[in-house]
Amino acid sequence: MMNSPVPTSSRSGGAGARLAVSFAATVAVLAALALGCAGGEQLETRQPTVYGAAAFHNTTSYSGASFSADESRLLISSDMTGVWAVYSMPVTGGEPEQLTDSAGPVFAQSWFPNDDRFLFTGDQGGNELNHLYVGSDGAGDVPEGAVDLTPGDNVRASFAGWRSDGEAFFVRTNERTPFAMDLYRYDVPPPGTWDFERELVFENDGTFNLGDVSDDGRWLALDKLTSNYDSDVYAYDLMAGHLVHVTEHEGEVEHSSGGFTPDSAQLYYGTNEHGEFNEIWSYDLAGGTRELVLAADWDVFGVSFSETGRYRVSAINEDASTAVEVLDTETGAPVELPDLPAGDIGAVRFSASDRLMAFYLTSDRSPSDLYVVDLEQGGEALRLTESLNPEIDPDDLVTTEVIRYPSFDGLEIPAILWRPHGASADNPAPAMVWVHGGPGGQTRRTYRADIQHLVNQGYVVLGVNNRGSSGYGKTFFHMDDKKHGEVDLQDCVWARTWLESQDWVDGSRIGIIGGSYGGYMVAAALAFEPEVFDVGINIFGVTNWIRTLESTPPWWQAQKVALLGELGDPATERERLERISPLFHASNVVKPLLVVQGANDPRVLQVESDELVEAVRANDVPVEYVLFPDEGHGFRNRVNRIEASERYAAFLAEHLD
Repeated sequence: MMNSPVPTSSRSGGAGARLAVSFAATVAVLAALALGCAGGEQLETRQPTVYGAAAFHNTTSYSGASFSADESRLLISSDMTGVWAVYSMPVTGGEPEQLTDSAGPVFAQSWFPNDDRFLFTGDQGGNELNHLYVGSDGAGDVPEGAVDLTPGDNVRASFAGWRSDGEAFFVRTNERTPFAMDLYRYDVPPPGTWDFERELVFENDGTFNLGDVSDDGRWLALDKLTSNYDSDVYAYDLMAGHLVHVTEHEGEVEHSSGGFTPDSAQLYYGTNEHGEFNEIWSYDLAGGTRELVLAADWDVFGVSFSETGRYRVSAINEDASTAVEVLDTETGAPVELPDLPAGDIGAVRFSASDRLMAFYLTSDRSPSDLYVVDLEQGGEALRLTESLNPEIDPDDLVTTEVIRYPSFDGLEIPAILWRPHGASADNPAPAMVWVHGGPGGQTRRTYRADIQHLVNQGYVVLGVNNRGSSGYGKTFFHMDDKKHGEVDLQDCVWARTWLESQDWVDGSRIGIIGGSYGGYMVAAALAFEPEVFDVGINIFGVTNWIRTLESTPPWWQAQKVALLGELGDPATERERLERISPLFHASNVVKPLLVVQGANDPRVLQVESDELVEAVRANDVPVEYVLFPDEGHGFRNRVNRIEASERYAAFLAEHLD
């Protein structure tokens, strides 16, 4: 399964870099039905230029922002060549310099704090077995271009941050056993040398998910799941070998570790103990006291600090958008940022001196662009990237709208609406119900090349945040537990009912599309409600829950208890899981189906899609199957994203128009 990405704010450089807390359980049922705005408002009927899928996907994607030791460059990732690679970007603007050149995608992690070496990760064809590598942008180039710090055929590793002196960093890896991530400390050799000595500092028994390490290298944050309703945070003293239970509590409460304060004195964590929404609390490691840091009427994504602690960044999930505040801890006042285009700020990073702040800004009509602000000099924010393909007129793109509609039981379902230019009562448009991954993901207000392409082709897209989605309270989040393919499916069915009520929608032409868990919902819709939707596009979706749950990757062991708690255990609930698995009911499918699959997918195995396609074809139903040999669970290569989007449009042109 795949959760929707959630933007967070964090500092870079130190071992406790990520103080952001992304919490799955979120929000109470929202009041006030809002049909009027989307249903009754007459939009302009301009006719946009119609573009091919390549125009939308040839936007350039960027991620990451680690400042170099001299604060003159940022280490970023980009797919500007079509394959993700690592680049050095001058903070004053200009062309980035490509630092890696590999056949598969790789992603930047961090500059070394004291020299021009850098860390990056990459897997093999989408198998999610990421290795951690070191490269160099200076004298003494790395032998053969990069050194694999975590070699092995079945090793999965991730960067866990720097010690504050820059002389050591931490790495999570499952090389000892595929079922548990251990923590190693790597000592940094002199510049120009590549012999990294290391020490195992925490051996995991398989029950913990490893979080951040404090900047002084003493404390490790740990998460432990008891059920899908209950979880705890611990702090492990790497020097004394002592485990501290941070979140002792009664009843079922979800907790999630964030990171440590720059002075390594406090651990921040998220909790829904005190209401529907995720709050951020602090735990004093010396005194054992807890204090509320930040609460809101929505989920708090997280709180983070700059390198010195001068600036504090908070991020709140406000109705599928991100609200970010930068606070000056010396004055207690918010930092007044320069005028910026409308959109969401995310991935905030600070230079070691706190002089420079980097961040990304994205909106419905603009992919993420990287900005830098000089906090000492003030002035305008410097935009370092232009990600939108210049072939596209931004006015041809559409702005999203948040709507809510009643489901079968009267529950209000939030959704994100993309309405094509020109859709009107005189020119009603066909529509697609879009279902996110997860199960507990969230469709958010942001630029989506695949969705904008469909909208540009003339299709309404309604991104449903069905019950079970994150971002709307813990009650809402748990409403679909062990009811998958049932109540959540009805939320999608009633999305069609809402679309049919809009006079600018052609109610006779409505399909359903989704990826991962959303792909499961597509298959479930066609199997269990075979007459509701006119077509379905299943993108690497689960079709057989029994096999999927029994074949989860070994590195999911620590969180499997929550997965089984939400979906069910094949050992004891086999009958129900078979009942909600579309593969066992494929004979019901009567509407055209497009299936997309990655051959290297470790979460939803290829056999899931193979068997569904074979079974539906036996019904004499039109089925198209697109198999990408070099993809896993999702798309990492631009050429494949383009092909997939073109296949969506061609399929709909044939079977929905």
